[in-house]
Amino acid sequence: MNRASTTIAIPGAVLLDRDGTVIEDRHYLSDPSGVTLLPGAARGLAALAAAGARLFLVTNQSGIAGGYFTEADLRACNARLDELLGEHGVSLADTAFCPHGPDDGCACRKPAPGMWLTLRDRHGLCAAATAMVGDKREDVAFGRDAGLGRVVLVLTGKGQAAAQALGVPVPEGDAAVREPAPADLAVRPDWPHAVARDLAAAAVWLLGGTADVSGASPSGTSSTDISRSEPS
Repeated sequence: MNRASTTIAIPGAVLLDRDGTVIEDRHYLSDPSGVTLLPGAARGLAALAAAGARLFLVTNQSGIAGGYFTEADLRACNARLDELLGEHGVSLADTAFCPHGPDDGCACRKPAPGMWLTLRDRHGLCAAATAMVGDKREDVAFGRDAGLGRVVLVLTGKGQAAAQALGVPVPEGDAAVREPAPADLAVRPDWPHAVARDLAAAAVWLLGGTADVSGASPSGTSSTDISRSEPS
């Protein structure tokens, strides 16, 4: 694929899905002992933080509405996540969550923009300077509909199924990241700007291929030379 490389500004903020993107996706997680960082997640977040990006969690948690766990359980799991990230020198600037079910008609459940609007207003975020990273179709739609500057689908968690459902091209061979052609993005607003093998690879791409994130892809290949193209 021929793509015109260009210099892209480092995002000032990165919104992150939680389950399947940062930690292992365990159905209706309620026990902090089950919080497990995905491979590469800490390295990727550390690289983004070192580059000056503020990190935010945006997570749908319908298990609260369904009675599978309480808001207190969620906060305990998030506190455990904070501890694990702290061991790598990473801290989240803020967390937004939706406690509603998919049929509740709320304005905060992704792909609805409620969590973005809350964080935008609370922290003075700029859409063009903000990136979204997630493993689900809802994450992609959330970021694209909000007009965020970069939206990355990771292939961890439910990412493989999401990529297949969207029909978006995925990395092949030793490649850690795949960017759809600009012409395809122009006619497919439901596609992410890039597909990355994991959060570490996504971080390298968001930082213009300049981040020192060893082991960024599951294959162990280096991902420090990734060409970039402007999204539509």
